[in-house]
Amino acid sequence: MRHCTIQIDGHPIFYREDGPPDAPVLLLPHGYPCSSYQFRRLMPALADRWRTVAPDFPGFGYSATPDPAAFAYDFDAYAAFLAAFADALGLSRYTLWLHDYGSQIGLRHAIACPERITALIIQNGDIYEDVLGPKYAAIKAYWREKTPAHHQALEAAVSEAGFQDEFLNEVDAAVAERVPPDLWKLHWSLMDTPVRRGLALGLMEKLEANLAWFARYQHYLRERQPPTLILWGPRDGFMPRPAAEAYLRDLPDAQLHLFEDAGHWLLETHFEQALPLVRGFLERSEH
Repeated sequence: MRHCTIQIDGHPIFYREDGPPDAPVLLLPHGYPCSSYQFRRLMPALADRWRTVAPDFPGFGYSATPDPAAFAYDFDAYAAFLAAFADALGLSRYTLWLHDYGSQIGLRHAIACPERITALIIQNGDIYEDVLGPKYAAIKAYWREKTPAHHQALEAAVSEAGFQDEFLNEVDAAVAERVPPDLWKLHWSLMDTPVRRGLALGLMEKLEANLAWFARYQHYLRERQPPTLILWGPRDGFMPRPAAEAYLRDLPDAQLHLFEDAGHWLLETHFEQALPLVRGFLERSEH
């Protein structure tokens, strides 16, 4: 695997890349509160046949943190960044991985650049409001009434303990033992600056406005019908089993695989089961 830095709009952006430069491409935008680190096992496991590319978003991981006056730190800005990143690397056609915030960002990118998207792999990414999980309660309370008390619940999530809760999610103790503490230790140390804590909190606040995009995401899927693999850990307080099944409303031919004891970060806990499904799907979607 190669660990690289490229300038995007004057800002150094870190990314990981593996596989042959002329191979079919899998673009891997990450989720919250993570970075390209979440794909560290997947990328070399595909490197014999596919070119995998995973950037750290601005303000995350090892990428730069532009001044908020220069980068908006909202879903539109991140979608525009993803297009600029793909352009900078000369990526014109690719399978797109959608996970967590990366699903919102990736689908905005797909709507803007539909000709680039050859297929989708969806891992616990929510775009159906009626099946949002119970862990959205604190965010919904803030949406209903923007009081200091409700905002404090969001602030508490932007902490090392909050990150640990994000990564462990609702899995049983035996599965939680497979989640390396490096995830929250590394990412909290990288996010624990005033600007980065602020942007993390701001993205939570902006989820409310993002709801208006859900119908557009769904329309894109219905209209384009991209070949789609859905990998889902239903032990997810934000995105339980119905959030996965809802995709079949718009993508009836999608391949849905539920890992019953997995949660939001199934590549950490169920990698060996997921990998052959990913490889088989990528092989079929090439034809």
